[in-house]
Amino acid sequence: MVTTVGMLYPGNAAEDDYPLLEQILGDNIALPVVITSVGVDAHEVEALLDLGSSERLLDGARQVAQHRPDSVMWACTSGSFVFGWNGAHQQAGEISETLGIPTGSTSIAFAAACRALELERVAVAATYPDDVSRHFSKFLAAAGVAVTELVSHDIPTAALAGELGHDDVLDLARSNDSTEARAILIPDTALHTVAWIDELEEVLGKPVLTANQVTAWYGLLLAGNQVTSDRLGTLFRQ
Repeated sequence: MVTTVGMLYPGNAAEDDYPLLEQILGDNIALPVVITSVGVDAHEVEALLDLGSSERLLDGARQVAQHRPDSVMWACTSGSFVFGWNGAHQQAGEISETLGIPTGSTSIAFAAACRALELERVAVAATYPDDVSRHFSKFLAAAGVAVTELVSHDIPTAALAGELGHDDVLDLARSNDSTEARAILIPDTALHTVAWIDELEEVLGKPVLTANQVTAWYGLLLAGNQVTSDRLGTLFRQ
């Protein structure tokens, strides 16, 4: 039996991480991607609030319904955490009510992953400008997770984040650590990370949670499938 998690993904950047996740997780997992509309591609609060608007997400939800998903994920971190803790849950709830199936978002997935791994202190290596990154810190604080170190790399658009390659991602991850942090969080679904999660954990010596990784994990959890893998970091080995 195939478990299907529909992915609502904004624009084009690192959506090819999801076919790679399918390949790693096996034939019984399907992660179909529907590209949602984008107004202005910018890591700016107002643009992100528009990116995660009901109109854009519900249009995507109607499209993803054709795949008969068991659950749906809004595969966008910044376009969910800028709404705050309550707003992000309302955002997911609106999609869930429309489709009648469990729905989450990448920000909610990060909080759930931290709970699953019992992480109370983390470091964040963000692609965003500082003002946007701090919204993520506030979101994690609402989930009971303290950010011990935050580095913002001020990449202005998702498209530019999607162009970063292997060495860039490793450098970004190395840029931010803390002896107090029990894990490193890299919160941008526009960033390719899936191919390198185990390497990142080996280099940093602690769990690494990345946006597309946690999105798939939580979507599968919502669908009732706690699938494991030895190629997707500590989170998928639990």
